[in-house]
Amino acid sequence: MPSRSAFFLLPLVLTACFDRTQPTVADGPRPVQVVQVSLAPAQSARAYAGTIRPRREADVGFRAAGRVIAREVDLGARVQAGQVLARLDSIDLALALRSAAADLAGAEALAAQTAADAARSRTLLSQGWTPASTDDAKQATARTAQERATSARAALALASNRLDYAVLKAPADGIVTATLADPGTVVADGQPIIRLAQSGTLEVELALPESAVADANAPASVTLWAKAGTTLSATLREVAPAADPKLRTYGARYTIADPPPWLAIGMTATLTLAAPVGENLARLPAAALTDRGAGPMVWVVDPATGRLEARAVGIRALQQDATLVTGLRDGEHVVALGVQKLDPAIRVRIADTRPAGS
Repeated sequence: MPSRSAFFLLPLVLTACFDRTQPTVADGPRPVQVVQVSLAPAQSARAYAGTIRPRREADVGFRAAGRVIAREVDLGARVQAGQVLARLDSIDLALALRSAAADLAGAEALAAQTAADAARSRTLLSQGWTPASTDDAKQATARTAQERATSARAALALASNRLDYAVLKAPADGIVTATLADPGTVVADGQPIIRLAQSGTLEVELALPESAVADANAPASVTLWAKAGTTLSATLREVAPAADPKLRTYGARYTIADPPPWLAIGMTATLTLAAPVGENLARLPAAALTDRGAGPMVWVVDPATGRLEARAVGIRALQQDATLVTGLRDGEHVVALGVQKLDPAIRVRIADTRPAGS
């Protein structure tokens, strides 16, 4: 018959059996999703909207006043140097030329008469028949008449030129970009009649912000909204020395190398400036970064041991879907999600690797 002590020991034995520790999932390495670091040079191309403009564009007008009686070209016409663009009513200019010619004839006749009088006076003076004062007056009158004849000759040339100015001719090959006066308009000297863009070099005109002026000489490329698949190279020709007082931007012009025939003035273009190559950066998802009071950091995983290392990083740029940072080495594995719940004492295992920056 069992002893009474055996009955007291039986519950203790059974309790010891049920208190044995069983392995659980929480005690194993925690699965994490990581991103593999891929370093790349820091490049950020910048794009600016602009307009295709000719390098030289001038407002052309008559060099004489009058009434416009004809305009020989219309908007968009291509013209050649010397081609007639417009005409003035030349009746008044022709009358002015005739008057200048008559004035010249009278001045030349007077100059001839006074010159003859001066020659006779000089002869009489040499023979003692006239005083020196009288001869001096004759010589002065002759010189004055000669100068008046010279002035009348210049006035006749000017009147002739003004008659020629009644016909407006193209100063160079180009295209008419604006018509500023119609037939019947009375215009003053130099008033613009036609705006002419000279053929040849085409440029992109745009406004650069203050941050881009220092890199304005960087390699540039141009894409046209009309032909998105075409890229043209361009070089900086000029940049304004001072900012616009209202917009605080700097006007710049980039010359397009070998512009295609279809490129037209006024087209909308996008000019892209390549940024200089900088330091190597890692592109990580924003969820990979955390801050525990000592600045931004990430968890770097050792794939062999599953150990975690807290690594301080420097943020260089924040993008819509990623963050560019420094402080990492190429090929390292960084925890991408759930970084706030991690601790250096725990072990992890890589369950999934996602593309960098996604």
